[in-house]
Amino acid sequence: MSERVTITVKDHIADVRFNRPDKMNALDAAQIEAIVEAGEKLTAMEGIRAIVLSGEGRAFCAGLDMGNFAASAAAASDEKEGGEKSPLSSTLAERTFGNANKYQHIVLLWRRLKAPVIAAIHGPCIGGGLQFASAADIRVVAPDAKMSIMEMRWGLIPDMGSYTTWRSFVRDDILRELTYTNRIFTGEEGKELGFVTHLADDPHARAMEIAAEIASKHPQAVQIAKDLINKLPDMNEDEILMMESVGQDKVARTPNQIEAVMAFMQKREANFVD
Repeated sequence: MSERVTITVKDHIADVRFNRPDKMNALDAAQIEAIVEAGEKLTAMEGIRAIVLSGEGRAFCAGLDMGNFAASAAAASDEKEGGEKSPLSSTLAERTFGNANKYQHIVLLWRRLKAPVIAAIHGPCIGGGLQFASAADIRVVAPDAKMSIMEMRWGLIPDMGSYTTWRSFVRDDILRELTYTNRIFTGEEGKELGFVTHLADDPHARAMEIAAEIASKHPQAVQIAKDLINKLPDMNEDEILMMESVGQDKVARTPNQIEAVMAFMQKREANFVD
């Protein structure tokens, strides 16, 4: 796998890191391909119970690589003036990954992974970086991290699937203000605005602690709970009640569920089967 994204697995936890520190993990074509590859690898891996997503160097992810963006804009201008069609040109409305395009897919695949994802955020978490973070189940953020829905600065809108995640944890008027103004806010303010789950001076260490706690639980029960929570915004009451019941039928009285009870009663670490 490309070293643009690294994956280290220990004790059922995948420690995943964006690894382009010289560019603050900004997104160019190669970085996007590496992120897709990492997501596909994690989807296929057995025994992963929690995932920590972070960035090497001074940033979580500084968003779009502006050099790459400038080349794309120049190619589009040439095309408009009658030149050859740019290889970077595309119709974003084309669905190439289920109900999403490629750029929506690289963000939403983190929400769709079976295991919970904890984003550990420090430094700039801008534009596409904030959209990656927003796909995580939990966000642990340094108080002085710099966050922004930055796309409006470039005359664009956020288009990497994050409206589907923001609707569940960001208040409507706050989302409007931050989208329209592309204002930068700190991790500390982000806690008040709804973007941040926990503040920590060492976000990665805290994220690994949370991941270890999650990894100690019945893995199938955690996965079913995540799937239910993911689908809540699109379901009515009848569908939620049925999904609860079906999910519980899948885990109740199974060997792993019995092991959870016995381990608690015997005050020992549970030994679950993935």
